[in-house]
Amino acid sequence: MPSDQLLPIGEVARLTGVNPVTLRAWERRYGLIKPQRTPKGHRLYPQDQVQRVQAALRWLERGAAISQVCELLDNTTSAPTALQGEWGDRTEQLIASIAHLAQRPLDQLLNQVMALYPAVTVCERLFLPLLEALTLRWQTHFDARLEQVFFQTWLRSKLGARIYHDGHSLAGPCVLLARTDDTPFDPEFWLCAWLLSSHGYPLEILEWSVEPRQLRLAVERLRPQALLLHLGRRPDLVALARMLREINVRKLLGGGTVTLHESELRALSLPDLHLFDSPQAALRGLQQP
Repeated sequence: MPSDQLLPIGEVARLTGVNPVTLRAWERRYGLIKPQRTPKGHRLYPQDQVQRVQAALRWLERGAAISQVCELLDNTTSAPTALQGEWGDRTEQLIASIAHLAQRPLDQLLNQVMALYPAVTVCERLFLPLLEALTLRWQTHFDARLEQVFFQTWLRSKLGARIYHDGHSLAGPCVLLARTDDTPFDPEFWLCAWLLSSHGYPLEILEWSVEPRQLRLAVERLRPQALLLHLGRRPDLVALARMLREINVRKLLGGGTVTLHESELRALSLPDLHLFDSPQAALRGLQQP
């Protein structure tokens, strides 16, 4: 879509899946989007407003209320940067391989990049932009579900194999990784696990959620050096706070929804608490003395 192209409301609805009634409500009630107007009063949406609608959908998928979304968008980068240069070319190659369900090219490209660059660079420059691009693609692509299943199966297998391999050479107290929700797959959870293992942290991973009481029991039995907890859409913060106060290890809480719960989490005044919003931030938090 050219940057200066203006789209009518019906076309925006078709591209984003948000019906015109909802688009008008987001504009009037929340000031979430600001279309231009024709002399006759018809709404026209430039590209940045279409991207804002798509970004709003991503926050809603994470569990944000529509009343929160405008502030969230204004406090974060609302539009993804264009894929450019060497890393952009690699990302486009990965997307093309995913579209063709071609595992071998995916393996070859990723193996090549992982041999040339440290894990943090691969995460920042390749994986996270890829996830952003795929999220946008899958909002409107006809075969989105097929591509999602293929990609997520491949990514979990690829990262899981590397984590398993690293684990054989690592010793000492582990980092316990856990989640608070039962969504089928969280790519950033696995990226976080991969970054930690590649930096020498032995891991114990609980991919599916358990009750806070059971999580406390896991801490008692495993005696980890830290608990890293990925928050879901609607974590039970009261029960989590009770559990976290009863364990004496470093606590790192975060993931893609941490912004929604940040004020409540900080209000808990828990000792040894670090919040993170990306795999890299989780790693930095763990590396802090």
